[in-house]
Amino acid sequence: MSDAIKTDVLIIGAGPCGLFAAFELGLLDMKTHFVDILDKVGGQCAELYPEKPIYDIPGILHVSGQGLTDALMEQIKPFHPTFHLGEMVETVEKIGDPLFRCTTDAGKVFECKVLVIAAGGGSFQPKRPPVPGIEAYEGTSVHYAVRKMETFRDKNVLVVGGGDSALDWTLNLHPIAKRITLLHRRDEFRAAPHSVEQMRALVADGKMDLRLGQVTALSGAEGKLTGATVKGNDNSITEIACDTMLPFFGLTMKLGPVANWGIALENNLVPVETSAFETNVPGIFAIGDINTYPGKIKLILCGFHEGALMSQKAHRYVYPEKRLVFQYTTSSSSLQKKLGVN
Repeated sequence: MSDAIKTDVLIIGAGPCGLFAAFELGLLDMKTHFVDILDKVGGQCAELYPEKPIYDIPGILHVSGQGLTDALMEQIKPFHPTFHLGEMVETVEKIGDPLFRCTTDAGKVFECKVLVIAAGGGSFQPKRPPVPGIEAYEGTSVHYAVRKMETFRDKNVLVVGGGDSALDWTLNLHPIAKRITLLHRRDEFRAAPHSVEQMRALVADGKMDLRLGQVTALSGAEGKLTGATVKGNDNSITEIACDTMLPFFGLTMKLGPVANWGIALENNLVPVETSAFETNVPGIFAIGDINTYPGKIKLILCGFHEGALMSQKAHRYVYPEKRLVFQYTTSSSSLQKKLGVN
């Protein structure tokens, strides 16, 4: 077992509600670590609609999903939270009162006094492309996320997809891969225009390949990929030599391992009481879209409210001997000092 990373609070999910919770916790001197299955912060806002405007954030006429994420990240800078991305918490074990041991699918171990589940509707998990026998290559030659870029050094990499993830990793892996081939079903992309321009420039210079079509079969043995069969838009069948494939077919929402943590569930959501949004397990809280209570509304602003009240109760677990005195950031010189306000 890895040496445990000790922290006051572990937040599962780095979407807007989780990020703002780190701000509220930080004001009360609680250190936070994040675990998120995505390879970047922002949750649904950053992954599903980074450029889509949001109109119901108080005091802001409109802001994009990515813009809101960027602003929240700037806001929590004074508290130096630590992010562990591309990982999923698999097990949660109560080892004290309060103290939890949480282990991720990457073997990382955390010990915390407070656990905050801010995982939206559950964990985002990659959609598996409809390719027969792909399971045999998963984890060895077929990867749904890039955890360590060095894994792809000097590889013939086939990237499949046309969104931001596909284009971003095509460009990021190009300098270290032996050869990159991007495959998409059509010659139109959902990714940022600048990324598409960069990709097309590399293709024009002969530095990478762009193919149109869909993977219909994989070849190789013992989990080692040697090639992919591609059906073109003109129904032609060709082979692409590759030893690694990165399919980016979007994400699906699943409750995931939360169901095995001993927390009460209700229709795949986590019931909480409404004074602090604590679950039936003392010390474990749920905020944002993953929780449920009478009158629940799934809005980001409601998740912010839940994070603020959660932090007040969390303080009791982290500092049981310390009396909490409520202060306003507008008038408290000690809070302003924490925020670096002159």
